[in-house]
Amino acid sequence: MKAAALYIAIFALALLIIPMIAINMRDMGPPENEAVIHTPIISSPVIQDTDVPEQDGESEKMPAVQAPELPAENENAARQTAGTENGVLSFRILDESTGKVNDVSLRDYVRGAVASEMPVSFHMEALKAQAVAAHTYALHQHYTQQKNPDPALKGADFSADPANMLVYSTEERVKAFYGEPYADAHWNKICEAADSVLPYIMEYEDEPIVAAYHAMSAGMTEAAENVWSGRADYLLPAESVGDYLAPDYETRVNLSADEVKSALLGAYPSMDLSGKPGGWFSDIVRSDSGYITEIDVGGVLLHGKDIRTLFGLRSHNMDIFYTDQGFSFAVYGHGHGVGLSQYGADFLARQGYTFDQILENYYSGVTLKQIMLNAD
Repeated sequence: MKAAALYIAIFALALLIIPMIAINMRDMGPPENEAVIHTPIISSPVIQDTDVPEQDGESEKMPAVQAPELPAENENAARQTAGTENGVLSFRILDESTGKVNDVSLRDYVRGAVASEMPVSFHMEALKAQAVAAHTYALHQHYTQQKNPDPALKGADFSADPANMLVYSTEERVKAFYGEPYADAHWNKICEAADSVLPYIMEYEDEPIVAAYHAMSAGMTEAAENVWSGRADYLLPAESVGDYLAPDYETRVNLSADEVKSALLGAYPSMDLSGKPGGWFSDIVRSDSGYITEIDVGGVLLHGKDIRTLFGLRSHNMDIFYTDQGFSFAVYGHGHGVGLSQYGADFLARQGYTFDQILENYYSGVTLKQIMLNAD
């Protein structure tokens, strides 16, 4: 009896642990927190450094969603568009490597976007959610360019770099990336996910949304207005506790005081860094999600994004520590933090969430709409 009870206990424990182990599995290919909150304090003069993990794994790239064109703060977030009932069967994509504009069918684009933007090892429902987000974002860009064309796009809806698997890639490139014996199996999984949700898009007030996404948040996603100009009522903070379990959730970048000073003055010559290094960074303002929205650096007010860009950090949700050895940037999550968290989506999928429930978690008040598509 005791042995039987022990086996039952071990089995029950395994059921709890296996989903958490699964999300930590590193992908064989490319991908672009509220259990315990880190302490949002900066410039502690005597804080011992900790072991420094790898700052940015080669297998992970930044999600390719660029800062979207959101409406100005006092404008209606919705722009009236026509034609979504029948969808768009192809997109014009500017190839960043060749400079050519190519017509890409909707199906090929969504397949290529899923392959480029999310690890194939992720759960099928997470891949489906990514497919809907990519389709919706592309459709939003299509209508935006119809109304306000960007000359730099040469008539395209948006740009991508298929050769480097950024935003979108081709079947040939994806299979070459994975190689044998994985190419066919991985491509088939990608196609199954993309094709199964191809007719679905997300709308808010009858228009395709700016379906922003990122690799992983810091446990709570960020509001759009804290990252870009303008507000979108569907891009609000959302809980994403699975991100705590993501690989390299916390990364460290260590720099000497001289390196930090040189970078800061090179970018902002008016800064006053004459005082002790421990006082260079001060007066942090954070969003409710923990991302830095304002920081005083040598008398110059910066956004956390500025610090992230200047020092090549993975996120602007960070703590900055100073010791006699120099500065240590402790960074949480990966990406801008707005919209769908890809690692968070995979965690939810492994807890039994379906793709529509995942999307509902990350995009507030949107409608999942099925549009009519002709055979291509």
